[in-house]
Amino acid sequence: MAVLTYREAIRAALAEELTRDENVVLMGEEVAQFHGAYKVSEGLLEKFGPDRIVDTPISEAGFIGMGVGASMLGIRPVMELMFWSFYSVAFDQILNNAANVRYMSGGLINCPIVIRGPANGGTNVGATHSHTPENVLANHPGVKVIVPSTARDAKGLLKAAIRDNDPCFFLENTLLYGEKGEVPDTEEVIPLGVADIKREGTDLTIVTYGRSVLHSLAAASILEKEHDISVEVVDLRTIRPLDIDTVLASVKKTHRVLIVEEQKPFASVGSQLAYMIQREAFDELDGPIHRLATIDAPAIYSPPVEVEQLPNPQRVLKAALAAVA
Repeated sequence: MAVLTYREAIRAALAEELTRDENVVLMGEEVAQFHGAYKVSEGLLEKFGPDRIVDTPISEAGFIGMGVGASMLGIRPVMELMFWSFYSVAFDQILNNAANVRYMSGGLINCPIVIRGPANGGTNVGATHSHTPENVLANHPGVKVIVPSTARDAKGLLKAAIRDNDPCFFLENTLLYGEKGEVPDTEEVIPLGVADIKREGTDLTIVTYGRSVLHSLAAASILEKEHDISVEVVDLRTIRPLDIDTVLASVKKTHRVLIVEEQKPFASVGSQLAYMIQREAFDELDGPIHRLATIDAPAIYSPPVEVEQLPNPQRVLKAALAAVA
């Protein structure tokens, strides 16, 4: 095992896939000369050259459209968005064209594109740069939506996404880039659509993903030490495809559920999860399904207020205690 930061794990996945397949290219604003806005692509231009690490104009509609077209012709582009908030500028390219082309062509045309970049609040950059659009993306059949929480998952899932023949949307968190974790020295490709039990427990299931996994694990540790409550933490890892079987198996073991997400609560991923759990495991529940999400308002600029708007360990702890009461 090697210890890598989340950022280094993503960089390693990119380097390995660029080496493995000459059709893989990285494109985006400042990914080459400036090494990426968050330095994820540092060193890749020097290793792979300007034909494969390509700086683009500041036009998401333009360069995402170029990537979608290139993917239809056999290239496997990885496109970096400086913020996933800007996906709306390329909504037509991503969700009207890329998501539908394989179906509309009767399976004759694939679109093996990966679009990746930060999708999170908590960095005090205001409402226009703090979106978490996994629910909007996952609403469209034909795509895959990935939100890793650890360095190991980030590397393994990104490798799987690059090799996948469907459009894959890879949502990172800037607050995780510096988080360290163990990553296998040998190649590991983590299948899309397989959740991971990050902590086993018997009294409560917390279903979560992304940075909320870390908050949930912190709260679970407090619950065990101070309240003698055993919490199982299920990390979805991918939103679509969704591993509902792992979620239901955990619910049938603990009989109580808390869903934690950095989404706004209305029409969120948690909404869909709650419906699926009650539909498939209603008789297993000993209490109502509880949810914790970002407080329903545009991202708040004030640093101390934004901390309280988002999920945090204390908010998760309070919601967990309510779920087992």
